[in-house]
Amino acid sequence: MSATPVLALRGVSKRFGAVQALTDVELEIHAGEVVALVGDNGAGKSTLVKTIAGVHPIDEGVIEWEGRPVTINRPHDAQGLGIATVYQDLALCDNLDVVQNLFLGREIRRVGVLDEVEMEKRSRELLDTLSIRIPSVRIPIASLSGGQRQTVAIARSLLGEPKLVILDEPTAALGVEQTAQVLDLVERLRERGLAVILISHNMVDVMAVSDRVAVLRLGRNNGVFNAQDTNQEQIISAITGATDNAVTRRKARTAEADK
Repeated sequence: MSATPVLALRGVSKRFGAVQALTDVELEIHAGEVVALVGDNGAGKSTLVKTIAGVHPIDEGVIEWEGRPVTINRPHDAQGLGIATVYQDLALCDNLDVVQNLFLGREIRRVGVLDEVEMEKRSRELLDTLSIRIPSVRIPIASLSGGQRQTVAIARSLLGEPKLVILDEPTAALGVEQTAQVLDLVERLRERGLAVILISHNMVDVMAVSDRVAVLRLGRNNGVFNAQDTNQEQIISAITGATDNAVTRRKARTAEADK
C-alpha cells in the first residue's frame, strides 16, 4: 500500500445555514483499499460523500488528492480527478439495454454516427474483466435482477478509469445471492488497485469486504477500525456512542442463559 493516500480529508467541515453537518472530519483512503463509512441516520455520511463527489463544496478544511490540495466545487471537478460515485438510485434507464446504459453520455461515434459494434465490444470486455455475468449486453436493464443492475452501474463508473470509487449502499434491498455478487465485485475493484469507499448499514457486508471501518457520529469522526482487529460490537458502540446497546445486551443475556 502506498504511503500517500489517494484521497485525504483534513479537518473538513460543512454547514447548511444553522445546521453543522460535518465538523473537522479526517479520512484517508489508499489505492487497493476498501474503507467502509458507517454511522447512524443523520451521522453525516451522505454529506461527506457529496463533498467528495463535488455536490456540496466544503466550508473549511482541505481535500488532498494524491498528496496535493485540490478544490472540488462541482461533480465535474471530482470526475476530472478520477472520482466515480455510484449512488443508491443507480440512475439507470430501464428502457435502454446494457450497452446503451454503460455508454450513456459517453457514446462512441465514428464519422458522426454511433459505433454500436465498438461499444458492444468494449461492454463485453469490461464485464468479462470484472467477471460480471448477465444474459446479454443487449438485454434491457428492466429485465435484470437487482444485483445485476448494481453491477452494471458499478461497471459504468469504471469507464472513466477512476482511481477512487464511492459506493452508496450497494447491497440495500438485495437478496443473499445478489449481495454476494456485488461484494465479489467490490473485492475485484480492490484487486485492480482502486480505492473504494463503501457506505453501508449492513455490518456483515462491512466486515466481509472492508480493510478499515470509519465511523461518523453526529458529523464527527468517532473511530477508525482495522476490520481484522475489531468486531461488530465495537463498531456499533462507536456508531451509537454507547457501550451498552442491543448487541451487547443480547450477548450478555445469552452468556447468562448458558451458565
